[in-house]
Amino acid sequence: MTEEDIEKENAAITKAYKELLKVSYTTLTNDDKKLIRKAFEVAVDGHKNQRRKSGEAYIFHPIAVAKIVAQEIGLDATSIASALLHDVVEDNPDYDIKDIENIFGKTIATIVDGLTKISSLSKEKDMTASLQAENFRKMLLTLNDDVRVIIIKIADRLHNMQTMDSMRADKQEKIASETLYIYAPLAHRIGLYNIKTQLEDLGLKYTEPDVYNGILNKIKDSKEEQDQYIAQFSEVIKNSLNKENLKYTIKGRPKSICSIRRKMVKQNVAFDEVYDKFAIRIIYESEPETEKFLAWKIYSIVTDHFRPNPVRLRDWISSPKSTGYEALHITVVGPKGRWVEVQIRSERMNEIAEKGYAAHYKYKQDSEKEDNLENWINKLQEALENQETNAVDFVEQFKLNLYSKEIFVFTPSGELKSLPKGATSLDFAFNIHTEVGMKTRGAKVNGKLVPLSHVLESGDQVDILTSESAKPNPNWLDYATTARARGKIKSALREDKKLIGEEGKEILRRKLKQLKITLNEASINELVNYFKLKTSLDLFYRIGIGTIDNTMLKDYASSRSNALMTYIKSKISRKAHIKKEDIEREEVTTNYDSLVFGKEQEKLDYKLSNCCNPIPGDEVFGFLTVSEGIKVHKKNCPNALSLQSNYAYRIMLAKWADSSQQEFLAQLKVSGIDHIGLVNDITKIISENMHVNMKSISFESDGGLFSGKINVIVKNNTMLKKLLEKLKKINGIDKVTRV
Repeated sequence: MTEEDIEKENAAITKAYKELLKVSYTTLTNDDKKLIRKAFEVAVDGHKNQRRKSGEAYIFHPIAVAKIVAQEIGLDATSIASALLHDVVEDNPDYDIKDIENIFGKTIATIVDGLTKISSLSKEKDMTASLQAENFRKMLLTLNDDVRVIIIKIADRLHNMQTMDSMRADKQEKIASETLYIYAPLAHRIGLYNIKTQLEDLGLKYTEPDVYNGILNKIKDSKEEQDQYIAQFSEVIKNSLNKENLKYTIKGRPKSICSIRRKMVKQNVAFDEVYDKFAIRIIYESEPETEKFLAWKIYSIVTDHFRPNPVRLRDWISSPKSTGYEALHITVVGPKGRWVEVQIRSERMNEIAEKGYAAHYKYKQDSEKEDNLENWINKLQEALENQETNAVDFVEQFKLNLYSKEIFVFTPSGELKSLPKGATSLDFAFNIHTEVGMKTRGAKVNGKLVPLSHVLESGDQVDILTSESAKPNPNWLDYATTARARGKIKSALREDKKLIGEEGKEILRRKLKQLKITLNEASINELVNYFKLKTSLDLFYRIGIGTIDNTMLKDYASSRSNALMTYIKSKISRKAHIKKEDIEREEVTTNYDSLVFGKEQEKLDYKLSNCCNPIPGDEVFGFLTVSEGIKVHKKNCPNALSLQSNYAYRIMLAKWADSSQQEFLAQLKVSGIDHIGLVNDITKIISENMHVNMKSISFESDGGLFSGKINVIVKNNTMLKKLLEKLKKINGIDKVTRV
């Protein structure tokens, strides 16, 4: 570079820095400016020898990130300084966290440390789904330190997305996919709607460039028509608004490219057929005490001129979203008979909608209850506590909670609770308190008894019925949709499995003793390898539930005593050696090897479809064909949408199961001599057997004789045999047979 080029670049850097101070959303004091200046100088020094892929000086990147943090998100001087420093420790070996703490203090050092950790995570190796998920979990753990870490990381990701043109196409696609997968939902959840929109659109630009450019060009072409329409709409209501002496502005907001794309896919229509490509926003000035009154006043004026759709009224003022978002949304028949969404917001609400977290704190009153964001972070901490969750499952569940629309339901005392759309009465129980969830026996919705799988709707009043004897079972996972409920249920089931595993270990010890084998580390390893399992708990659990019985253990003992077999086995075990820490893991792994259908989880004949080739563990559904029986498709199969919309009556529930852990329905016939208390004796035996669950029971008595049918759910044949033997011993029972 020539001296002239260096001078030009330095001038551009200085200009960018001055702009940063100018555009800050928060008012900067002299101390703030000194802090930012110091951070800027350290950043310039830290990145002096670095250039970006585009060839420009690296320092432009931290300044741009700080600018997003200052202007678009509206954070304070501490955050702006942290944004300037976010790459210094990672990129320059001359600086470490201690240096940052000595110069800037503990708070900035904590934020920079959090950001450095996240960056180092993503560079460990190429992202696989599970690694990406694990990184995401670790990233969320930095919320413990400071929520600003995540917010600055989102700003960093936005600037990277804005300047990706110089990268290789495969890199672009990978970063864009990760952005859509993680960062856009996070920005949405923190209330950064503008940034969420930009991230989604840029993500689409690099993952589906043709689609993106096609929609972008069509938006540009229709802009003039859109502006005319907004002017026409505004003209109709202006006089009425002016009469009321309201200070307001009317803006037209085009829907984001990604949002239009979603509508096109969901409704299966072309661009021209998407009717609500933009929304009209009325922003009014107001004092805090008259905000709500004026919003409904404007609503009344708009609906005087245009007919509203009553189903599409959304009152986010009385019940703000959990992101802090407040507004009144109505959909009306506008000029030319077109549906138009009208958003009514005060200036305060508008700032909160655009700036999220920062604006919320600007307007927050000391007397206000705990903030929604803080509430959410507390719930998040709970979800993160459960370290044993598979990372991919965790992310999928977490994403459900991030992006889902909300419903509002009431407790019996009239308290309002916010839940994701699609939440069940079981989710509601865990939302109240973990202990309530664990002891849930049933629920009453609007005074009517409903099952745990009942999907709640906005406005429902829910009363949870509890029982001391109730406890989670595996079916609960089919009913629970929120991360909190699923995490707690999984944790309880794991504990249950550990108890069964402890029993199984004792049983194994006794049975091996009879076979002249000592239970020690070597024999456990041999047994785990012999039965093709993954952990020692797998082995103990399967013995506890009776999947591995005496006969199987005798087969193992005889193979062990065979010299030739021993030699072969030693050869095999060397190859299939399982690490000590893997064997000792406290988890019961699942080997998906069987497909079950319907609510009763029956085993039926099926074929795997060629269009999506599902593999064990995939989320699937069964489709009843005319000539080929049941065909199994993945839930995200390209043909799934058309099958589900056109042939919903042929769709069957289906899921992969572990045949060794699967539960089966068995019907028992009981007959004998009737006496008082007989049914009580029968049900007592069944309920005391912890691995058997009674589904239904019916008895008839005639002339002193009785006959009855009992439907039970058991894990395997061994358990059923044990139950039959116990029932036969009851006084008065003559015959017990399996149908």
